[in-house]
Amino acid sequence: MHLLGFITWNADPIIAHLGPLLLRWYGVLFALGFVIGSFVLTHIYRSEGVRPYWVDVITFYMVVGTVLGARLGHVFFYDWDKYKDHPLDIFKIWEGGLASHGATIGILLAVFIFSYRNKFDYLWVLDRIVIVVAIGGACIRIGNLMNSEIVGKPTDVPWAFVFPRDTEHLEPVQRPLPTGAVQVAAERVQYADGTQGYRLLPEGTTVAPDSPMAVPRHPTQIYESLFCVFLLVLLYGLWNRYKDHTPRGLLFGLFVVLLFSFRIAVEYLKENQVAKEGGLIAEYHLNIGQLLSIPFILIGIWVLLRAGKDPNNRYGYAPHEIDEPAEVKQ
Repeated sequence: MHLLGFITWNADPIIAHLGPLLLRWYGVLFALGFVIGSFVLTHIYRSEGVRPYWVDVITFYMVVGTVLGARLGHVFFYDWDKYKDHPLDIFKIWEGGLASHGATIGILLAVFIFSYRNKFDYLWVLDRIVIVVAIGGACIRIGNLMNSEIVGKPTDVPWAFVFPRDTEHLEPVQRPLPTGAVQVAAERVQYADGTQGYRLLPEGTTVAPDSPMAVPRHPTQIYESLFCVFLLVLLYGLWNRYKDHTPRGLLFGLFVVLLFSFRIAVEYLKENQVAKEGGLIAEYHLNIGQLLSIPFILIGIWVLLRAGKDPNNRYGYAPHEIDEPAEVKQ
């Protein structure tokens, strides 16, 4: 007997219509991660005697690096076959398509440019910025939940979610309906690339006897969001213990190893993001997200093994208030 019932998740991804613009939960949560992160980073910088001015500067670099990296990561890692014939569609970010591995690469490059131009130690910045990234990751995965995307595989766990809006993973109806399954008013369509799927019919449409069904699935968005909260608590706790004596590279290395190890594990509970992942799994027993995670784990292990061991630079460095001129110009 289940202690909990299956949760039917039918949240509207749109908060409000503002004329021709749509205010979406995903966009609000994406921005919220940066807003909360800037407050936390300001506290960290103040605690270590670094001017809060730099928070605004690095936040700009982070926003640009995250958006560009996430978009280009999706284009090149997941859907190049589509975008190579329609390159202008790359700019249509509002249609969806952001990849976390691409965002990671974008952030690493953005932080490198920031550090080089402003005379910060690269790993010093990364050790503190990963605390902010954990906040952003938690918010973004809740945004994915609001979009009913990146869903898990079918399951009978009592906390499973049913996603009627996830038309990519609706299944042909069965009789009797499986436990927790919900029939959805939808019709089958064929896309330009030859693949088939479903589209939801207008709200209030009668559900026909042969309409497809949504089945209970792992809420993998929540799993990943909660893991990011765990990383936030862990990393902030370590920083709060050591502060300006945090071993150089410790927080960054730990973040990368734990995050991407978890990513490899949780991918086994997810549905594939694109069709070509089926071939990769058949050949390597790993999907795109898992394969892309391996290099980051290796980098993280290498950084961890060297954390704080450079006798000439154990803790990294940043321009402190006593080092700064009275007024800093951008």
